Amino acid sequence: MSAISETRTPARTAAIGWDVGAIVKFVAVTVIALVVISPLFLLVVASLKPDRFQILADMGSFRAFWVSNPSLDNYRNVATFSGALPFGRYLLNSLVILFCTVLGGIFINSMAAFVLAWGRLPGRAIILTAFIALYIVPQESIVLPLLTIVNKAGLSDTFAAQILPWMASPLYIFLIYQFFIQIPRDVYDAATVDGASPFRIYWSVFLPISGPVLATVAILLGIETWNQYLWPLMVTNTDNARPISVGIASFFGHDSVYWNSAMAASVMMMAPVLIFYLAFQRWFVSSFISSAVKG
Repeated sequence: MSAISETRTPARTAAIGWDVGAIVKFVAVTVIALVVISPLFLLVVASLKPDRFQILADMGSFRAFWVSNPSLDNYRNVATFSGALPFGRYLLNSLVILFCTVLGGIFINSMAAFVLAWGRLPGRAIILTAFIALYIVPQESIVLPLLTIVNKAGLSDTFAAQILPWMASPLYIFLIYQFFIQIPRDVYDAATVDGASPFRIYWSVFLPISGPVLATVAILLGIETWNQYLWPLMVTNTDNARPISVGIASFFGHDSVYWNSAMAASVMMMAPVLIFYLAFQRWFVSSFISSAVKG
């Protein structure tokens, strides 16, 4: 009996150790998740409180995370508050800018990455190094020269001024390049033997198998575009092309808007980009997993 108990003791000890380790990991992940989600949850709860004074009064206690009488009146107020601040127009502008920037960005960045990876380009290593070096240049350092170009081109207060400058990015070109360069050479050579042109190979062979990396670029570029504030603030003068990121700042500062309606407006701003991420998150995660395995 002692021999049997001795052989079982290490297994039981390992099982107990594994259970303790799993519990610790679960608790740690749960705490981190709660810390990350709590501001978003607080925002949603505050947007459902009909009393605008209750929001500030509850901020000092756990009552901030609870609403006794939820109401959608704040969302109705935002939807109908179009006299002074056309929230619907801001939202539509942002959706147009988001769609055009992401679609054009995927096309331009992937073409540049394909040429760098498979094109007969002299000095390709130098060009790739220059692309990587450009990524460390902060956006704020180029906005003034870029603003001068936009004004001289007559693109001020237009969608084009908010779309064209940010479609191409050294980061996204490098990400797609890293994916393209891992595709076997035989795929490219087989398409060439079949008589396909370089653009046909790019369009019909490489793009269909690049879903994960293109989804990653779409998510990153989409979130970056949606959250743009400084540049749209500089190039827009009217509500015709002003995005929601700039419009919601005006929404918070308006005399006729209270905190409960402002919270509802913030939730409405957050919802489209959250839906956008959930739509592509499967490819986003698979892209990072495949990169880790190949790396």
